[in-house]
Formats: sequence, structure tokens, C-alpha cells
Amino acid sequence: MSNYSLSVAQYIKKHGFEALRPKAVLFDMDGVLYDSMPWHVEAWHDSMAHYGITMTRDDAYETEGARGVDTIRMMVKRQQQRDISEQEAQQMYELKSKLFHEKGEAPLMPGIMELMQQMHESGLQIGVVTGSGQRPLIARLLKDFGEWLSEDHITTAYDVKRGKPNPDPYLMGLEKAGHLQPCEALVVENAPLGVRAGVAARIFTIAVNTGPLPNQRLTAEGANLVFDRMTELSKEWSALACSLL
Repeated sequence: MSNYSLSVAQYIKKHGFEALRPKAVLFDMDGVLYDSMPWHVEAWHDSMAHYGITMTRDDAYETEGARGVDTIRMMVKRQQQRDISEQEAQQMYELKSKLFHEKGEAPLMPGIMELMQQMHESGLQIGVVTGSGQRPLIARLLKDFGEWLSEDHITTAYDVKRGKPNPDPYLMGLEKAGHLQPCEALVVENAPLGVRAGVAARIFTIAVNTGPLPNQRLTAEGANLVFDRMTELSKEWSALACSLL
């Protein structure tokens, strides 16, 4: 039995499913579709400094995937020992968003176009589940991936009350994909909180480590498979598909 087949067998046993029969793949956005995290790190650092909050690179990567307002409320509570409303956090998040968009368009993640085409040819429906809700980002998703992706298959921060690491975003992704069961989808993530969300939704979760955190952080969150980069997953897709599909 290959390592891929073993991972599938372990997933099926853990959740008590009869089989893994993927019909859709749910991609995270930042750090998965776009090599955008370095720009997010800078925007987080500069915007939070404006409010007297210290946000390091590790903080940005550790909280990646969560709703921005949730991250801000957590950081304010941790450093200033006060609770703020979602409305106040949203106002703070708007500065972060402004600084991020001033940097221009982040490049596509190397290997993502080839991977998405292969997955489409394998018969998988394409969806995106992101902690962002910014309209310019949604427009860019449709511009870059419109060949495979439609707007009704994009789940944003505004579709759920609880963001990652809760399972809600990926459960909504399943609904938008056609009311699928967890064993009928795959998740592709790069961040610990995102991996935790996919695992909590009981979806087979593939982690691609496009950031500075060690692979062990993704494995510890329950990732079923971990790849070092997107180009590696794209190269391995044919072999992986034999175990998954």
C-alpha cells in the first residue's frame, strides 16, 4: 500500500466513512492560490502598530486563515486586556486591508494553475474557502480562475459567523458545492488554523507548506498529507489521484 493509500485508509477508519469519493476540492486563498502572505505580514504589522498592537511575522502566519476581525479582537485582548466589538475590529481591519491593497496584486502561487487544471480534468469541482471578504479579492479570483471557478462556489468571511479554525467555513463550502458530505471533498490549505478547520469539518485535508512554519505544525493540526510546495503537489497529483479518486 502506498503512503497516499495509507493516508486515505487512516482517514476512512478515523471517521467511519465507507469510502473517500471526492467530487470537489476546496482551496484556501492566501498562501495557496496566491503567494500573498509576505504582503499580509507587512500590512498586519504596520496597521496594528497604528493601534499600539505588536504583530510579528509569526503572529501573522499562526493566525492566517482566521477572519481578520477575529484576529484583531484576539490580539487586542491579549496585549491590551480589553474586549472590543466586531464593529471596532472591522474599522481596524479596514486599515489593514487598505495597506495590503496598496501593495498591488500578489503573484499567483507557482504550480497552482497546473494543479487546478489537473484537478478539473480529474472531474473535481473547484471551490474557494477564504477568511477574507474583500470584494477586490473576489473579483480577482474570478479573473484568474474563472475557467474553473464560479462566484457561487466562493465562501468568504461574510458567509459564516465563526471563521477558521472552526469548521463552519468548510461546512459552508460543502453546502455551496452541492450539499456534499465531508467524504465527498478535499481541502487544500497552508496554515495551521486552516488545516484545523478542514480536519474539524471531517474533510480529507492536504497541507502545502508555503510559509516559514515547520511541516510538523501542519501535521500536528491533523493534516492527512503535507507537501513542501505547490509545485510538488502538482507534480504528484497523478499518483495521488489514483488513491483519492
